Amino acid sequence: MRIMWRMTDAERLTLLEERYAHLQRHVTQQDQAMLELGDELARLRREVLGLRAQVAGGESGEGAAGSDEERPPHY
Repeated sequence: MRIMWRMTDAERLTLLEERYAHLQRHVTQQDQAMLELGDELARLRREVLGLRAQVAGGESGEGAAGSDEERPPHY
């Protein structure tokens, strides 16, 4: 890292502009990652709700009573 107090104003400005550009790029990448995570979270929530509905439908007696009465294939 360069020593800031020995730099000319133009050099300091250039260094600051480089750092600022890097930070801008980083923030843009973070924003994209957050959007992707939000989409994935929404998808997973829908999937969990669907699975809960399947489990609730199975517990309502549709599949549970029938499976108790049937013999397993090895009998």
